Amino acid sequence: MISGLPEAAQRYFRFSIAPGTPLWTVAEITMQGEFSLGSRDNPAYMPMRAEQVLAAPHGFVWRVRAGDRVWFSGSDGATGESSWSRFWLLGIAPVARAGNNPDHRRSAFGRYVAEALFWTPATLLPGDGVRWEAIDESSARVALEYGGLEQAVDVTVDIEGRPLKVVFQRWSDANPEKVFQVQPFGGYLSNHSHFDGFRLPTRIEAGNFFETQEYFPFFKATVKDIRFPQKRLTGPDPKSI
Repeated sequence: MISGLPEAAQRYFRFSIAPGTPLWTVAEITMQGEFSLGSRDNPAYMPMRAEQVLAAPHGFVWRVRAGDRVWFSGSDGATGESSWSRFWLLGIAPVARAGNNPDHRRSAFGRYVAEALFWTPATLLPGDGVRWEAIDESSARVALEYGGLEQAVDVTVDIEGRPLKVVFQRWSDANPEKVFQVQPFGGYLSNHSHFDGFRLPTRIEAGNFFETQEYFPFFKATVKDIRFPQKRLTGPDPKSI
């Protein structure tokens, strides 16, 4: 399946998916860490706990609670042709509501395509709507097309194929002007662990304007568990690498 891919992409898949592993493409992820609604100059990180269902290219749901005595909770998500961000202070007062428009959906699509690279790598094996190209000896670019949207993401790997960082041009309004535009987003990946035949990063640091002077890592997460609901519901998938 991967013999025609760029060398960096082949190393990535060989590292991430052990031979014989069923190619699950949906994951449930439990994480904790720090989250910021602040700025680079005043990050004001809050402890956070979150659960995510990742099902690229179809969608995702990320449910989070962040803070201590003063906390907020809510979710980001995208399913089909809709997307949303809904958060409440102390579970009562709405503090953020966005979505159900083309700009938000495009931004959400970029997020979960990038996350598929490090949490559901089987999603990006060669197939309909998936295109790989070489960048250099240690980097490759994958583009995923689905539902009228397309997102390219670059992944950098080490000599073993371990993914170290992802970066992509994201459609986002996380900028001083609060206008949607294409801007760099990305993250660093580390602490790879084994989950049912997959070897996946469990430490993620990510933010806007990645690898620029404006970079602010507002998301710092440690994965506690990754589960594959297809395995639980259907048993082994006869299609495997």
